[in-house]
Amino acid sequence: MPAFPAVAHVAVTVTDLDRSTRWYATLFDSSPVLDEDETEGGFHHTVFALDGGQLFGLHTFPTSSGDPFDERRTGLDHVAFGCADRGALLKWTERLDELGIHHDGIKDAHYGSGISFRDPDGIALEFFAPPS
Repeated sequence: MPAFPAVAHVAVTVTDLDRSTRWYATLFDSSPVLDEDETEGGFHHTVFALDGGQLFGLHTFPTSSGDPFDERRTGLDHVAFGCADRGALLKWTERLDELGIHHDGIKDAHYGSGISFRDPDGIALEFFAPPS
């Protein structure tokens, strides 16, 4: 059996691509590497390149329901970005504060620590560090 591969990319569906692109560009402190309107596929997507070769995509569909994100529905619960330790989480808390992004502070648990926050569509995001 081959080793299970790492996650290569995550793509989330958003209601307003321009608004979300600006928000994520600020969060990631980078510009998208791809902005493409897939007329055949019926969607428009913007992609950011993150450290470690990961990609983070934003999609819009002309037929989207427009329903707000709800992690209690079947599908995505949240996206977590890995941090090395609690010190890195503290830096991200400061950065989120600088950006005016609401968060609940660092929450500690036996399995690790995290900072939860949401994007403009309410999609749940987190910075997460293993226990120290």
